[in-house]
Amino acid sequence: MSEHLPDLPQDEPLIYMKDIRRQFGTIVALDGVDFKVWGGKVIGLLGDNGAGKSTLIKVLMGVYTPTSGQIYWEGQPVRINSPQEAQNLGIEAVYQDLALIPLMSIARNFYLGREPVRRQIGPIKILDQEAMERQAEEALLEIGIHIRSPKHPVGSLSGGERQSVAIGRAVYFGKRVLILDEPTSALSIGETRKVLNYTTAAAERGMGVIFITHNIFHVFEVADIFTVIYHGRKVGDFPKEMVDQETVAEMIMTGQVPRRLEKYAADGASIIDD
Repeated sequence: MSEHLPDLPQDEPLIYMKDIRRQFGTIVALDGVDFKVWGGKVIGLLGDNGAGKSTLIKVLMGVYTPTSGQIYWEGQPVRINSPQEAQNLGIEAVYQDLALIPLMSIARNFYLGREPVRRQIGPIKILDQEAMERQAEEALLEIGIHIRSPKHPVGSLSGGERQSVAIGRAVYFGKRVLILDEPTSALSIGETRKVLNYTTAAAERGMGVIFITHNIFHVFEVADIFTVIYHGRKVGDFPKEMVDQETVAEMIMTGQVPRRLEKYAADGASIIDD
């Protein structure tokens, strides 16, 4: 039966985290985890509280240094020692609390750290406010994000609108990998639908998307592959067409893989009969 099962993508991944181990004193948070992200794919990174998914992402973003293991970017070994180095590679993270400043306008937040300058007088830079507003609105519209006005403060937006602006910013500035940490948490049904649509749009533009969530229903709508972590170890990488929500939930809770999915299980994962 295994020869009829679909394969994972065979092209070179944008990111390959190989045999990642991270210890905090005597506590092993990650124990030899392999993790791959392909361009144009949404990877659902799933695990219960304390499973290690947040630690894995913090290693990728340069917040933590791995105790051992290697990260590869487009096949080349790299060391990521800070979030800035991750961003320089093309990795953008959109966290639950978002890197947005509520009192600033949508346009200013969109260009934060990249503001176009109209002119400079000594050390004083005169920002091109009109260009920021026009270009931010056009860029967001290009990926289907409608805003009332780029002049409005971000603090006046709903949670879903803020998520959309953050996603749109990452897409516009040419990021290669987008990390979404609980992007639909506390959103309404309508806002959740919009964020899921923008997630799919990012992947369709060739970005690799890592979607971290506790909500299996939401991630199941957009993910191409599910990577499940259990107690610091990877359970496996499972193509969407091979699993249903109940099977994924069971693997998250128990770390056990049905025998029919043995092909996709990580080394050392527990295999059970269906």
